[in-house]
Amino acid sequence: MTEHSAQTDCPCGSKTLYQQCCRPLHRGQAATSPEALMRSRYTAFVLGLADYLRATWHHSTRPDTLTLDDTPDWVSLRVLGSSHTGDAGTVHFRAVYRAGSGWGCLEEASEFVRENGYWCYLRGDTREGPLKPGRNDPCPCGSGLKFKVCCL
Repeated sequence: MTEHSAQTDCPCGSKTLYQQCCRPLHRGQAATSPEALMRSRYTAFVLGLADYLRATWHHSTRPDTLTLDDTPDWVSLRVLGSSHTGDAGTVHFRAVYRAGSGWGCLEEASEFVRENGYWCYLRGDTREGPLKPGRNDPCPCGSGLKFKVCCL
């Protein structure tokens, strides 16, 4: 597991401290929405929390084992849309990662269900590929700078 200070911004991009955002969920608190669960799962990928990922995966689609040995270096998350009605919800997101000397992008439309008061990841429709930012685009690392003055 990667160590992450509770006093730093949460990797999920919420602009709040990890201790106030995803850490309570990683310690067993129920997510209030599919988006909150998805953000906590993204953060779990960043931090290498395979047990949390399995615990929040619906039993009907959960893999028998989960290793994060080949997980890329995730750098940013952007929620493109989310909704829920009753005990079903969806989240559409884009996650950016470092891929060697370049960048990659994973986009997913995820489905979630709530059982016994807890949201669970059910499945997702995923697309993945290289990310080629333009010189004047925001840097994929999340610095807020233009790509040409940051990671180009």
